[in-house]
This record gives sequence, C-alpha cells and structure tokens, in this order.
Amino acid sequence: MTKDALTYHEQPTPGKIRVLPSKPCATAADLSLAYTPGVALPCLEIKENPEAAYKYTAKGNLVAVITNGTAVLGLGDIGPLAGKPVMEGKAVLFKRFAGIDAFDIEINEKDPEKLVNIIASLEPTFGGINLEDIKAPECFYVEPELIKRMNIPVMHDDQHGTAIISGAALLNATTVAGKKINQIKVVFSGAGAAALTCAKMFCELGVQKSSLFIVDSKGVITTRRSDLNSEKKEFVQDTNATTLAEILHGADVFVGLSQGNILTADMLKTMNTKPIVFAMANPTPEIAYDVAINAVPDIIMATGRSDYPNQVNNVLGFPYLFRAALDTQSTTINKEMKLAAAKGLAKLAHKKVPSAVETAYGQSFTFGPKYIIPKPFDPRVLSEITPLIAKAAMETGVARKKIDLVQYKQDLKLLSKRLAKGKF
Repeated sequence: MTKDALTYHEQPTPGKIRVLPSKPCATAADLSLAYTPGVALPCLEIKENPEAAYKYTAKGNLVAVITNGTAVLGLGDIGPLAGKPVMEGKAVLFKRFAGIDAFDIEINEKDPEKLVNIIASLEPTFGGINLEDIKAPECFYVEPELIKRMNIPVMHDDQHGTAIISGAALLNATTVAGKKINQIKVVFSGAGAAALTCAKMFCELGVQKSSLFIVDSKGVITTRRSDLNSEKKEFVQDTNATTLAEILHGADVFVGLSQGNILTADMLKTMNTKPIVFAMANPTPEIAYDVAINAVPDIIMATGRSDYPNQVNNVLGFPYLFRAALDTQSTTINKEMKLAAAKGLAKLAHKKVPSAVETAYGQSFTFGPKYIIPKPFDPRVLSEITPLIAKAAMETGVARKKIDLVQYKQDLKLLSKRLAKGKF
C-alpha cells in the first residue's frame, strides 16, 4: 500500500489536479476573445453588475479548499505544505462526485485573525470556501467570522460533514435498534471541532441535551470542571461520573472522535441493549470492529473506514452541499440545508440499492444493521439529496437564484451519469 500510494501521487504527473481551459484557443480569433481585446467586455459588464461574474467567469462552479495544516487527518499539525496532498484529494472528490472545480490553497498562517483576513480577501475568485483541517479551538472562530464577513458559502467540513453523515446514521441506527431518538443516552469520546458539531447536530435531530455526555482528555465534561472553553461549556452536565467507563453505563449510543482503542469490550458490555457505536477515529477506531461484534453481537456499528460496514464518509455530504449552494448562488450553507442533507441521506438508505452500486462493491445491500448509510458511489446521492438542499436554501431565503427543482433533478441525473463515466 505504501508504494502504491506514493506511485499514485507521483505518476504519470506529480499531484492529483490540473487546470484545463473550457474554451478553445487555437486561432488568432480565439486569442482575441480569450484575452485582449475581447476580455474587456465581460470585465466591464461585471464592473457594472457584480452578479455578472456568475455568467462570464468560472466563479459559480469554483470552490477553494483551504487549510493551514494544523489538524490534517489523523496526522495532526504537519503544516500547510505537508497537507497539500489531502487538499488536492478533496479537490478530486469535488469534481468526481459533483462536477465542481476546486482549487487547493495552503496558507502558512496560524494566527486565526490573520487567517480570516487572508481567506476573506479571496471572495472575488471563488463561489464557495471549503475550510479543511484547521484545529480547534481556532476553527470555532475562523468559520463563523468568515461566514459573517463573506457573501459566499463557507463551511469547515471537518465539523459539519462528519455531523451530517453521522446524523443520518443516527436516525437510521435508532430505527434499526427500535429506539426513540428523544429517549436515548448518548456519550461522546472527544471534544474537538467534529465532536462538538456532531453533538449539536444530534440535538437538532431530536437527542435531548440533558441525555448527551461528552468526555474529553481530562474526563467527563461536568459542572465541576473549571477548565472548559465556551464551546465545551455548552454541554456541561451535573453528574458524579468522571470517566468514560463510568458515564457509558446504560448508554444507547457511543460516538468516538478521539483516539484508537479507547473503548474496551468490557465497557461496551455495560451499554444498553442493541448499542449503537460510531467509532470514527482513523485509521484505528476507538474499538476494533471485530472486537465489538464479538463482544456484543447485536451492536449497530459504524466507523470511518471503508473496509467495514457503515463508513461515515464526508464525501456523502460536502460535494452536494456546495453543488446546491453554488447552483442557487446561496450566500451561506445554513442549518436547514445541513439538516436536509442528513435527513435525505437517512431516507435514501431505506430505498432499494441500484445494481450498479452492488456491482461496484461486490455485494448486496439491504437496510439494516450493516447498511444504515448510502455508499459514496451511489449515483442517487447527487440527484436526490442535492435538490433537497437547494430547496432548503430557497425556502430559508439564502438563495439568490431560484431554480426549477424538477428540471434540476433531471439535470443532476445526467451529470451523475457523465461523472460516473469520467466525463468531467
């Protein structure tokens, strides 16, 4: 795998992305249109009407994938340059799954205020900003500040992408387990950006905040703690439990966004019947899949890995959120759009899976403990989830462009077929 991965990134051309023109430039006439003097005309149109940029430039289909390299995957603070392969990879996924052009930008700046100033200055170029791998707590300042200052959609995918997909998984896992979402006890291991945003999403979906407990590196977040930042204080609980093992007793759901092997089989056995476990640490989950299944056979389990059932994969979210946001020229990606994505993904998993998907994965899928989330290569995600997000954008007033959702769905079906054939 090591050799294959390095060869993949090196050959036949270093990296994973390139820029190709969308217009011909083969003749003198083409040149005069592409550049001077012809280019002056769209420039003047945009000067008079800034919205014309969506008509005469690539802005409306261009997303920036931006990081400062402080929290790259499971690698930590490796710096912006070392994080570039990940950002290029994100650009590939934008193109493959939603037909969106994306350009990676790695910024050598850790000061959150300076980082915000740099990113905000890029608004004329892009139709949307995908923040990536910016560590907490700085990301809690950077994202909302950019949303406040910019008139294009901004989203930190490490937070919201994971929240949306795990939210969809929670809706279906509780259905499979026969549990009511407003009656379950949920325990989080980890209190970083992704964990806290997931917790907020779960509450939006019906989990009672009084039944949601978070454990960080120093123990359970309780009213007795005096070392909590404002984000953690939102989830304080009045409990005598101080450790993960103690708070996990009788829990219905365990959500891991922390570190590998932190959850033991004995701890798992203290949970409620038909426990739901989302062990999302990568590459080593909080508990190994085989260990969990052997310890509690009726478990409903998801991980961040593709080699186990129910992978919580952000690629089920961000391409379609930005596709809908770009196509409606939305000023932001709001809570309603994220909820539409989560609920739509949950419903899609109930439907019969196309044979093409089963062929791609070499197995069949039926809604149940081992299939609670759609697969990334399911072409229906683009055509069925994106219109739901666009609808939410229009209904909540953040869309500057109204679109026909019936026609939009048909257009997305055609786009999905082209993308599946590699016709970008």
